[in-house]
Amino acid sequence: MSLIRYESQVRPPLVDNNKDYHQVTEDIVRPIEAAPSRLWWTGFLISVALLCFGVYSIYREVTYGIGQWNLSKTIGWGWDITNFVWWVGIGHAGTLISAILLLFRQGWRTGVNRAAEAMTIFAVICAGQFPIWHMGRVWMAFFVLPYANTRGPLWVNFNSPLLWDVFAISTYFTVSLLFWYSGLLPDLATVRDRAKLKWRKYMYGLLSFGWTGSTKHWQRHESLSLVLAGMSTPLVLSVHTVVSFDFATSVIPGWHTTIFPPYFVAGAIFSGFAMVQTLLLISRKVLKLEDYITLEHIEVMNKVIVLTGSIVGIAYLTELFISWYGQNPNEGWAFAQNRVNLFSPYGWSYWLMMGCNVISPQIFWFRKLRRNLVVTFFMSVIVNIGMWFERFVIIVTSIYRDYVPSSWATYYRPSIWEVGFYLGTFGLFFTCYFLFSKFFPVIAVAEIKHILKRSGDNYKKNMYRIEKTSVDEFYHETHANHH
Repeated sequence: MSLIRYESQVRPPLVDNNKDYHQVTEDIVRPIEAAPSRLWWTGFLISVALLCFGVYSIYREVTYGIGQWNLSKTIGWGWDITNFVWWVGIGHAGTLISAILLLFRQGWRTGVNRAAEAMTIFAVICAGQFPIWHMGRVWMAFFVLPYANTRGPLWVNFNSPLLWDVFAISTYFTVSLLFWYSGLLPDLATVRDRAKLKWRKYMYGLLSFGWTGSTKHWQRHESLSLVLAGMSTPLVLSVHTVVSFDFATSVIPGWHTTIFPPYFVAGAIFSGFAMVQTLLLISRKVLKLEDYITLEHIEVMNKVIVLTGSIVGIAYLTELFISWYGQNPNEGWAFAQNRVNLFSPYGWSYWLMMGCNVISPQIFWFRKLRRNLVVTFFMSVIVNIGMWFERFVIIVTSIYRDYVPSSWATYYRPSIWEVGFYLGTFGLFFTCYFLFSKFFPVIAVAEIKHILKRSGDNYKKNMYRIEKTSVDEFYHETHANHH
């Protein structure tokens, strides 16, 4: 056979219907140029309302103190730090999809990477709110920055994992922002060149940094993408590893465990991919991008979800095994009585976590369910609920009962202002995402064009026809020679 293919033609196309370059630009840029739809306005206004409630909740906490939250003597970290770890985890999939899959030259990333990168940035912004407001006296927040203090030799504690969080998350945010924005440059120039209104032409011209699409620009863009991808890849592993050290370096039963770093990273990728699925399914419907976010994209991401969900399940079982095998009575109590025991005060949350994170994703072993949009949307929400409960279980069940029974906390319930703060971060996240979807292309136009000839619907059909003809000719020629 004369034709040698590096990609199986069995794999479905990543761009449906017969698209040319012009049609790709029209379809992806249309939501930016057209007036927002009623669905967009509905989602945006709900998000802004949640954001306003969150701002008022923070106002209450800053004005009247941290006592507005239902934190108790033992539960100094409650709902607030649970949400912090959850949001950091949500921010993981964006850089993973962009950086690692770019380095491995995975074509399917192109339809989903832009939305995932934006999600990372907004999620990290949301996560950063929690430790800042948790300080109580937020006007002292600058003390976490390690600089020579004019008021004496006062330095931060470099032995504290909380300080490592400051470095890890700020670095992660900076690199992710650069990665996202550098990828936007060619598309911003496309929007600039199509703009009819003067202010739009000026705004997108300013944002695109004078991109002309010359060979030199593309070479530099490619080099920058690879450098940032190389920097981002270890960050994907390090950021949630450092967050896990908040717990793993303590001596509290239920926290002091060496499995936390890989277990937190797998859980973060798991929850991050689930949130990307939620956003993509909404964007696909609202912005009419079904031809670019295809069932192939949805199915591949569901495969990642079932893989990481299984890894998380193994980590849960390993924790239980080590608590039994180690024969530490305090560790055994933390797991056997505070978590696994269904009749303990928080036993229900442990089993809810197991059901959502370990058992439910196993339905994705079936191809029909992996490609079902309703099932996928429902499961993406279920996974994120389960991952929130994982963080809640780790934090609250480990500290609500101290070594001395007299200090045992009453049943911990968040106050309305704790819930309001959490809902406010959802408002912030979705307000940012809706604005992003209105003013920036949700899908990378240049990257879709790059894979169009290789993975477009029309090309796939033609290649299948050519290869089938070649195989038939080869068969007839061999058959004739034989005779």
